[in-house]
Amino acid sequence: MYPSVKEVTPGDNYTLSVVFDNGEKGHLDMKPVLDFGIFQRIKDHDAFRRVRVSFDTIEWDCGVDLDPEYVYARCMSSKAT
Repeated sequence: MYPSVKEVTPGDNYTLSVVFDNGEKGHLDMKPVLDFGIFQRIKDHDAFRRVRVSFDTIEWDCGVDLDPEYVYARCMSSKAT
């Protein structure tokens, strides 16, 4: 089971700072997905900045959300590089 998202903060250049309930932190770069499907809705900077924690993951008020396993895996893999 993956940790839940406790806090998310939008950053510059379509990145998110994420804090998990186990105390781990990471950064999630959303640029690679912004040209695909529903993610085009958050390509606008104002829309992107309206991110929030919902239940155990991340969502935007325009209906875009992320799988919590994806969020954790991508945040942790970015720490290795």
